[in-house]
Amino acid sequence: MTAADPVAWDVAEKIAVRVAGREPFAESYHWDSLTPDFDELTAEAEELVAQATGLRSLAGPARARVVDRQGWVRANVASFQRLLRPLTERLGSKMSSGPLAPIGRTVAGAELGTMLGWMSTRVLGQYDLLLVEAEADTGPDGNEGDVVYYVGTNVLALEKKFSFPPREFRLWLALHEVTHRAQFTGIPWMHEHFLGLVEGSLAAVDPDPKRFLEALRRAVEEMKAGRNPLDEGGLVALLANDEQRELLQKVQGLMSLLEGHGDVTMDRAGADEIPSAERFQRVLRQRRQQGSPVARQLQKLIGLEAKLKQYQQGEDFIAAVEAVGGTDLLDRAWRGPEWLPTLEEIRDPGTWIERVDTLERAAK
Repeated sequence: MTAADPVAWDVAEKIAVRVAGREPFAESYHWDSLTPDFDELTAEAEELVAQATGLRSLAGPARARVVDRQGWVRANVASFQRLLRPLTERLGSKMSSGPLAPIGRTVAGAELGTMLGWMSTRVLGQYDLLLVEAEADTGPDGNEGDVVYYVGTNVLALEKKFSFPPREFRLWLALHEVTHRAQFTGIPWMHEHFLGLVEGSLAAVDPDPKRFLEALRRAVEEMKAGRNPLDEGGLVALLANDEQRELLQKVQGLMSLLEGHGDVTMDRAGADEIPSAERFQRVLRQRRQQGSPVARQLQKLIGLEAKLKQYQQGEDFIAAVEAVGGTDLLDRAWRGPEWLPTLEEIRDPGTWIERVDTLERAAK
C-alpha cells in the first residue's frame, strides 16, 4: 500500500475480520473432517463434472482449501487490492493531495471491509478466477495451481442447522465450484476473455468526481420512474458511463450463462450421488431470499442482488435452448467469444438461437 492509494487496505482487513466474527464451529471437533473430505470430494466432483459436460480442466487437478471466515477475508482483500490496482492508481493521484485524503482512505477501507466481512458470513465455497489470479498460489508440491475455497465454519453451521448429511452436502458444494473451474480452465479462451472484460470495465471508469453527481441524478430519475437504480448491477453499474455499461452488460450476460450452467451441472452430475440435492437447493434458495431489510439493501448496493438473478436467468436460458436443440446447441456457446449470449439474449433465448444458427451456416 502506498500513501497515494485511495483505499486503506489494512483498515479494510481489520474491519472485515471484526465484522466476520467468530463461529463456534471453528473449534468444533467436526472441523478436522473438512479438509480430508473436501480433498476427496473435490477430486470426485471434477470427474463427475467432466462426464456430465465434456469439459475437463487443462490446468490439472484442483486443490481444495478449507478456511475460516478470517482466512476467506484475507484472501479476498488481496484479490480486491490486485484487481482494483489499475483504478486505484488513477484515483490515487487525485485523492492524495488534499488535507482530507487520509480520512477518505480510511472511510474507503472501512466500507470495503464492512462489505467483505458481511459476505464472509454467507459464502460457502468459492472458485473465483480473480482470486486465483491475485493469489498465484503454490501448492505443497511446489507446483502452481488454482484453489477451490470452502468456508468451513459456514458449511458446518448449515449442516448442523438443517441436519444436512455432511458428505452429500460437501459433494454438492464441490460440484458447483469445480463446474466454474472447468468453465475457466477447460475452455481454452474463457480465462483471457473474462479477464479482458473485467479489466476493460475498470479501464473505462472515469475518475472525475462529476461522474458521481451524474450517477446520482440518474438514480433519482430511475426512482421517479418506479425502478430501483441498484437492481441491475449495484453501485458499479450506477456509476458506469456508456462505454462501461456496455462492457458490464457483457460481463452480466457471461456470468448469467456460467452461473446457470453451474447450477444445472451441479444437479445433473450429482443426480445419482446426492439424494438430498433438491432439499439443499430449496434451503439455499430460501436463504438467499431471506435477511433483514438492511442486508437486502446491502445486497443490492454491492450487486449481489443482480448476481442472484443471474442464477435463475441462466437456468431459464439453458432450459429454453436445450428444449430446442439439446446440449449440442448449448455447447455452441463454448466455441468462442462471438458465440456467447448477450444479456439481452439471455433474457430472450430465441434471439441467441437465431444468431448462432446464422454463425453455424456461415462457418460451413
